[in-house]
Amino acid sequence: MAEKYPELKASEAFQHLQQRISGLEQALSDRREIYNEAVNINNVRIAAFPEVLIASRYGFNEATFLRFDASEKVDVDMKSLFAH
Repeated sequence: MAEKYPELKASEAFQHLQQRISGLEQALSDRREIYNEAVNINNVRIAAFPEVLIASRYGFNEATFLRFDASEKVDVDMKSLFAH
């Protein structure tokens, strides 16, 4: 059936691509949240007693949160990527 109606096939493929991209965006968001939670736990622990003694003795520093500026969050122009 898809062979007779290429626009249907293209539409299904596009919908699948959209679902895949949404899934990847959600997975990245989840991983970023987990990372930032671990950074927060680390930073709190190395500032608390007695961990602060060990952290200062062995040079453990605060970790940096994963953040993106506005230019890194812009939507990708898919048309330009697939233009021939």
